[in-house]
Amino acid sequence: MDIRQATDADFAQIWPIFRQIVAAGTTYAIDPDTDRAGARRIWMDAPRETWVAVEDGVVLGTYYIKANNAGGGAHVCNCGYMVASDAQGRGIARMMCEQSQVRAVELGFRAMQFNFVLASNVGAVGLWRKLGFEEVGRLPEAFDHPELGYVDALVMFKRLG
Repeated sequence: MDIRQATDADFAQIWPIFRQIVAAGTTYAIDPDTDRAGARRIWMDAPRETWVAVEDGVVLGTYYIKANNAGGGAHVCNCGYMVASDAQGRGIARMMCEQSQVRAVELGFRAMQFNFVLASNVGAVGLWRKLGFEEVGRLPEAFDHPELGYVDALVMFKRLG
């Protein structure tokens, strides 16, 4: 498995992963009807960097890194991670998160914050906790889950060293 910075050509393989995850509407607060151009803006153009986890030329996962805020908050980064459904359970999200923390420090960030982790996404919440993220806030019923109804969203934070 190689985790490397994404190229424009990688978006052809990122798009199906993005589309499947966002269309499900169960983990990201992104319009499920986001088209390819919108996905490209969100995942490739707006972030500071986008990365891919590749095995045998196939993109199995991807993440972005960007400043969480501007000005006085620009020292805290935000990342988003997606793993192809047929590659889940292989530790790819863990590898990407660990690598993203190293990259964040290289870019000068002092902390990483996840703004909207759904409490119902127990796999992600558990992984982020194992990797040292703390729940620093809870937004009651902040997300209308298509199967579970209104669920809480967590704000999770980790200082980077």
